Parts: sequence; structure tokens; C-alpha cells
Amino acid sequence: MRSAVVIKSSRAGMTVILDSQIPFEDLLAAVGKKFRESARFWGSVQMTLTLLGRELTPQEELAIVDTITRNSQIEVLCLLDTDAERIERCEKALNDKLMELNSQTGQFYRGNLRRGDSLESEASIVVIGDVEHGAKVTAKGNIIVLGALKGTANAGAAGNRDSVVVAFEMAPLQIRIGEYTSRFNEKNKRLGRGPMIASAGPEGVEIRPIKKTFLNNMLNFS
Repeated sequence: MRSAVVIKSSRAGMTVILDSQIPFEDLLAAVGKKFRESARFWGSVQMTLTLLGRELTPQEELAIVDTITRNSQIEVLCLLDTDAERIERCEKALNDKLMELNSQTGQFYRGNLRRGDSLESEASIVVIGDVEHGAKVTAKGNIIVLGALKGTANAGAAGNRDSVVVAFEMAPLQIRIGEYTSRFNEKNKRLGRGPMIASAGPEGVEIRPIKKTFLNNMLNFS
């Protein structure tokens, strides 16, 4: 008997192949059972997710993600799309929105910052790229790096200790938030897998994985 749910994994994330014939409610039950039975094998991890095998509405995609997270310790960082046309439309919409925000606030920088580069913002800033070793970003608000942070980030430069630094890959040389500073090794060793957030704590700069609502945190910074 053909399995209604097949799971494949790789370094890039997890692919779930879904039966295209059975009713969606039966499919959800099969997904829940599959991940419940394999929860110990996967453990507590953060992964990207690709869904294949059948056409799904956005609501159905969310229902599957919710079923996976409720029946395992897997945290789905993002849902990857394999529809080339839909990816192109989404990327265009995102780029248009970023350009609109950029023209209004100047809070977005597109491109990699290389050794010797320095970027400053009077508010918060989103870097759409990498901050390489030897580069520096300074902002009076938050710093969001949609790439690798390997250089220096100085958030809350006006003394705001409530500011945060977020990066898809957290491997900084130094992070400063308000009056707190933490320096890391020169080899830019990653501090964890997946997106991480740095904030000021009782004993200095604290870095932890981003659990949920990352997109909300990213788009609603002040």
C-alpha cells in the first residue's frame, strides 16, 4: 500500500511528498501520525520545508505546517516554493515592497558589506545581503541582516538597550547593543543553526535562536 506521506531530508531542509488522491482531512491525519511516530528520530530542530505531490492552497499549507509542529519538536523556519512562476511573482512583490519602504524610510540596504565598509542608520536598518568580516553596521534602532553577519553590528547606538540584532546566519566578530558589548572569535564560527537574535540581558549581550514570529519581528521593527 502506497504511503500517503513520505519524508525526505537533506542539509537544505525537509521535503514532504503528499498523496494527491486522498481527502485533505485524511491527509492531515496521516501527516500528524507520521510526524508523531518519528518525533524522537527528528528531535528538536529548525528546518525549511518543501511540500510536493499535490496542489495546495495557502490555507492548506499552513494547516500542514501546524500539524507538523503540533506532532513533533520540529520548527519550520520557512516554506520553500517549487513553482517557478509563483516564486518570481512573490520575489517581485517583495522587491516592490522593499523599494517602497526604502523610498519612504531609507531603512533598507541591498548588497553585501565587505571588509572596510561601514553603514550607519539614524533608525533601524535591514541589510539584504551579508555583513562580511571587517565590515560594520551601526543603527540607533534594530539591525536585521538577511544573510550572514560576520562583521560588527552596533544596535541601539544612541543608548537604546531594547534594540536587537537579527541575522539569518549569526557569526559576528562583535555585537554592541546600547552600552553592552560582546566580542567573538576571529574565525567567524556560527553561534547556532538558523536565524538568531541578539539582545541585551542582565549579564550583557545574549544570543538565542529565533523561535516563532520571525517575519513579524522583522517587518514591525521601529
